[in-house]
Amino acid sequence: MYKKALVPLDGSELAECALSHVRKLVKEGAIGEVILIGIAGVELPWEEMEKGVDFNAVRQKVLDASEGYLASVQGRLAREGISVAVEAVEAVKPSQAIVDYARRNGVDLIVLATHGYSGMQKLLLGSVAFKVLHESPVPVLLIRPESCLTEGSS
Repeated sequence: MYKKALVPLDGSELAECALSHVRKLVKEGAIGEVILIGIAGVELPWEEMEKGVDFNAVRQKVLDASEGYLASVQGRLAREGISVAVEAVEAVKPSQAIVDYARRNGVDLIVLATHGYSGMQKLLLGSVAFKVLHESPVPVLLIRPESCLTEGSS
């Protein structure tokens, strides 16, 4: 049994595909605690900074949106009897933030949806899932997009 499972979400339907698998694992008793994490990245072009845009206000707005989204997902899972913790984390490199969070918080499983890129697409576009898989100190359960077609996403 995995005591703590970390589920990174980015607000996309694809990322939420992992939730159907998490639900099943929780109901089977394979996962104890579930933590949903949202990675909020704030990048402003220098031109915007020169215009006097309040970076802290933009940053807070992005974090608030991430927290609101995570609370919404948390509420949906709670209605199914699944208790989850949520946390929005600010980061430039999502994969590193996920791995660091897992290390600092005693997570022993990461459940993550992947776009399913391979070959040149993965090389050109990069892959958060690929980087987490190779940097994680704990097992990573990758959910392929094909499984969403039969399982449903939320």
